[in-house]
Amino acid sequence: MLKYNLLEAMKEQTKTDVKLTDKKQKIMEAAISLFAEKGYGNTPTSEIAKAAGVAEGTIFRHFGTKDHLLVSLIVPFLKDSIPLMAEELFEKLLSNHELRFEDFLRNLLRDRLLFLKQNKEIFQIIVKEFFYNEEIRHELIPYFAENIGSRLVQVIRTFQERGELSDQPAETMARHIFFSIGGTFIFKFVFGLNGSQDEEAEIESVVRFVMDGVRKIKEDSP
Repeated sequence: MLKYNLLEAMKEQTKTDVKLTDKKQKIMEAAISLFAEKGYGNTPTSEIAKAAGVAEGTIFRHFGTKDHLLVSLIVPFLKDSIPLMAEELFEKLLSNHELRFEDFLRNLLRDRLLFLKQNKEIFQIIVKEFFYNEEIRHELIPYFAENIGSRLVQVIRTFQERGELSDQPAETMARHIFFSIGGTFIFKFVFGLNGSQDEEAEIESVVRFVMDGVRKIKEDSP
């Protein structure tokens, strides 16, 4: 089943991991459990240290900051989980074979808005690290491109074959769609620029904008 709360999913995953005695592993397990229980913003490093049975200075020595601790947890989890998450997401969205492409976009936006609402703190930190940390970009971009970008390209080609979309290169359209949707989410959840529109109006605005660029234009009959 598709997991919407990343911290809860990470917490479940740690239950099946082999327990190690290493201090770093104890810190990471304690942090996941506390972040999932109390929220990232409500969990001080002192409490993580107490739960892990280490000095607070040990956390700073291993991870530097609480943000870096979260990134150290979330990046390996995403790399392990992105393929399955992408497969489940696209399978869910395309389960209706009579779906039009604009409905696919609508459903994609609704689904990812729900996902980001439940992971707002994590998303904000990942975006910040993504902009300022070249290592994070090098780690995550190939995974997103391979597991999400490639699936979106396949979806576009399917709808091109049905005659709904223009004959532009599918990779180009996928890139424009990704940046349109990603930009919307960053402005909404990172910068807090929601505008005056309600959520459904926001979704419709993005769908119209994207469809104007990718829709196949019907030629007038002679």
